[in-house]
Amino acid sequence: MSQKPRISNEEFARVWNDVETYPTVRSIASLLGYGYQASKNRARKMKKAHEADGKSTPYLIDRSQVSMPVLPETLYQFKDMSVGELTAILKGIYLADPTKEITRLRFRNETGMSDASWSRHFGTFLEFKRQAGIQLNRSQHKLERDLAKHVSVDHYRDFNERQDLGTRYLRDSGSHIKTIIGMSDLHDEEIDPFFLRVALEAVKMVKPDVINLGGDIFDLAEFGKYGVDPREWDVVGKIKFVHDNILRPLREASPESQIDFIEGNHEFRLLRHLADATPALRAILSDLHGFTIPKLLGLDEFEVNYISKADLSAFNKGDMKKEVGKSYKVYWDSLLIHHHPFAAQWGLPGWNGHHHSHKTSTFKSAVRGAYKWLALGAGHMPRASYTNGEFWDMGFNIAHVNTRTGAVNNEYVYVTDMACVGGRYFYRQPHEFIGALASVS
Repeated sequence: MSQKPRISNEEFARVWNDVETYPTVRSIASLLGYGYQASKNRARKMKKAHEADGKSTPYLIDRSQVSMPVLPETLYQFKDMSVGELTAILKGIYLADPTKEITRLRFRNETGMSDASWSRHFGTFLEFKRQAGIQLNRSQHKLERDLAKHVSVDHYRDFNERQDLGTRYLRDSGSHIKTIIGMSDLHDEEIDPFFLRVALEAVKMVKPDVINLGGDIFDLAEFGKYGVDPREWDVVGKIKFVHDNILRPLREASPESQIDFIEGNHEFRLLRHLADATPALRAILSDLHGFTIPKLLGLDEFEVNYISKADLSAFNKGDMKKEVGKSYKVYWDSLLIHHHPFAAQWGLPGWNGHHHSHKTSTFKSAVRGAYKWLALGAGHMPRASYTNGEFWDMGFNIAHVNTRTGAVNNEYVYVTDMACVGGRYFYRQPHEFIGALASVS
């Protein structure tokens, strides 16, 4: 491979210090055949070397402190020319050497015209170049940005097939009284072991019609705002933990129950990363052999419905938040479950997760009258190294729904160092205090 000729420090300094002839770093880079950043890096190194020895390395001026010389208009001739004549001249200069940047100083020197000759028509030199067709105009630039925006998110749309995974494993007991157990924010390996034991025992006892996992069943801090050293990534291990320690035990505890999994922001984020399919991520997930979304989330193996209405091709953070907010489920026209709390005012009783804190609120509906909305505690252990988890609550909900009248009765199960389900008490064992707050001895 041919290499660029080495330019001496003296030649580089001569060009760098000639502000009038080479007014921008880009013009220097173009002349010397360097990249823009390479030119800046070399200048920085030469300045440090000059400060260190003061002799062997030439002096470079600080371009950030140098203003372009403003020469009197009398040194250049004002020419009363039309817009068409001016743009033709500028375009001719560009076509003569398209590789050389056109600046106002270059235009002055090559035409002898004063700035007033063109500024009265165009205002700025940038607009002058736009009108000459050598710079994108505003509409073209906006169209280019919009095109790039849509192209950059096209690959996410292939993953929108998951929107069809929400009704494949429906079950119906035939009774008009339905029972549903809802839990949220389990966060894979971060789940509290006592919470997990109580939740599984509750499922065995109740044998609910529906088990609803309300989002953020996966944690995968590797993809979150809390930085994790890539050398410590264990994405596959955490995915398998959910399969082996949450989904499989739930299915075994109540084989006839319908299991619904509502997409939360952590799942949305995971699938975005998978859609990007970086080489590093593909290598990490190679253990899954034939990756598909149902296989990744354990949907087919454990007969789980995945509730997602979000478009992964959302472009910015605000759009992503709106998309995640589209995933929810209404049961028997009586009960609404959503990952986020804003659904509380949608006119139906129900609950949300996300905030890891339990509270009950009462709202009014012209159709239903007063109804209760619950914010569930999490299944995530309170002690978390990356946030103030000591202020979280843990718990899940058991709801009984009369599908004929729409009545909903809730039995919220608090999980601390003890829990009570249907009059049966559970107590945290010594090994289950790992990661939890032992607030009561």
